[in-house]
Order: sequence, then C-alpha cells, then structure tokens
Amino acid sequence: MRGPFSESSPEMDYLPDNVIDQLRQAVVAPDFSATRYELLGKIGQGGMGTVYAGHDTQLDRRVALKVLNIFDPGGEAASRMAEEARILARLEHPGIVPVHDLGTLPDGRIFYAMKLVEGTRLDAYARTAAALPERLRVFLRICETVAFAHSQGILHRDLKPENIMVGPFGEVLVLDWGVARITGLARQHPASTAPGNTASGTVIGTPGYMAPEQATGAIDQVDARSDIYSLGMTLKALVSQSPVPKRLQAIWRKAASEDRSLRYAAVLDLSADVERFLAGEPVLAYRESPLERLGRLVTRNQTLVILVAAYLVMRILLFFLTRR
Repeated sequence: MRGPFSESSPEMDYLPDNVIDQLRQAVVAPDFSATRYELLGKIGQGGMGTVYAGHDTQLDRRVALKVLNIFDPGGEAASRMAEEARILARLEHPGIVPVHDLGTLPDGRIFYAMKLVEGTRLDAYARTAAALPERLRVFLRICETVAFAHSQGILHRDLKPENIMVGPFGEVLVLDWGVARITGLARQHPASTAPGNTASGTVIGTPGYMAPEQATGAIDQVDARSDIYSLGMTLKALVSQSPVPKRLQAIWRKAASEDRSLRYAAVLDLSADVERFLAGEPVLAYRESPLERLGRLVTRNQTLVILVAAYLVMRILLFFLTRR
C-alpha cells in the first residue's frame, strides 16, 4: 500500500527552487523572538558571522544584526565577536559603524545590533566613473578612520575594498573589525583580551592586501605599518581603473613596500602625501626630474600661465603693429 507521500505521489514530485530556498532559510535563520528585534532578511555572510537586516521594535528603526554562524564549542569565536562589538562601541567616529546592543539568542549564539549601512562597496565604487580627485578624497576619509583607530590602540588587520562602504551622501565607513588587534595602552581595558592573544604563526588577513609579516604569521611584527600596507594596496585598487600618474604610483608603492622600514611610519604621513598630490605639490614618495617639476608647476598654476602667455602674445602683437 502506498502512502500519500510515496514516490508516485504527484504532490511530492518536486518543490520549486524558491520554496526550497525559503525552507532552508527558515531552518537556519536565527530566532530573535526573545529579543526586541524582528528579522527582516539576510544581507551578507563572512567567515565568522552572518549579517541580517532587522527591525528594532522598541525604537522603531532598521538595524543590522550580526550573528555568530560557526560551531563554537569552546566559546572562542563568541568571545572574539563580543570583543569586536566592544571595539566598535569604543571607536566613536563617523567612519565606523556604531553598535547599539550586544546579546545572546535562545540557542546560545551571540549577536550584536548596529547601524544599518547602505551604500556601495569600495570595489564596486572603483568601477564607477568617479574622477581621480573624488576617489582620492574617499581614500583620505578611509585614512582618517584608520588613523583614529590607531590612535586608540586598535589595528584593523583586514583592510581591503570589500570592507569599506561609500554611502549615498559621501559617507565612508570602514567595516568588519572582527580580526582587529588591540595594542599598547588600549589593552589595559578590562574586556580587551581576545584579539590581542593571536598565536604566533597564525595568518590573519586577505591575500593581496595583507602585509608580508601577516602572511608569514609573524604576529610580533604586525603594527600600524601592516595596516598601512593594506591601505597602499587599497589605494592601488581604487585608482588603477584609469591611468595613474607616476607620483601617485609612488605613494601606494611606498605604502605597500615589502620592507616595513620603507613604508610610511603613520597613516597620517600617507594621507599627507596624497593631499600634497591633490594640491599639485611635491610628494615625499617620488623624486621629480627638473622637467617633471616644471610640468607640475605649469599644471598647478595653469590659470596664471595662461594669463601670462596671453599677455606676452598681446605685447608681441602690439610691438609689430606699432612698427608699421
């Protein structure tokens, strides 16, 4: 006797793909019923957490909810995510997403709520028609944020275009501080332990953007210059869609030098050289030839050069006219 759900039952021949996707999401979706948040939908997923759009029922606003998504019997991943939330909460800066809440779901998974960010990832922004000066001003905003984090004793350790967002009103946000490392005085904070305990030999970062010392697991050598290397590679990715002047190439090459001692000593030194480039001034990373210096001065003072040239042409014309 065949049951209602036997292989020959027409009702069970197949399920549409969209139904299967909905069922899968219903099974794996976190349960926020015991919290103040309502789940709206998945936004993205990283190595340690999944980010969902949510609704804060108490304050009636949309938020982003990051939930631990890996098996974590020892609690190490939960500790790291909690530390990420604390780091973000301490780094109060326009370029860093503010954290609103930290909690635990009924199944024991940790989550935190933060501002819902909307915009374009930097890798997608780099493919737009944005002019070079506009791109460089975006880069300067990134540098401001990273320099602020460094001043608070925090290293990002995974800077790359995919972790940077450009908002619709010009906001520039540095995201994903999940592998950030606490250094110096900041480590005295009582809850600041997880990111600072990375074992020697552990490779943290993204190939193509992480500094050589990170790629080899030389944790004791990772410092602000490691983030500066990543910023140099990010600058290259941001401007390489169009012809890049030699002086600007020299800036990202200095920042992303294989030799740590040849990189900029601080993020503000890097951003200062970019500002000098924008202003048409000499940059520290590049030694100009006399001809290049003349060309830069002409370009920088183009209006004055045109006026002087027009004046000289007029005087020459008057000279010949008066000799007739």
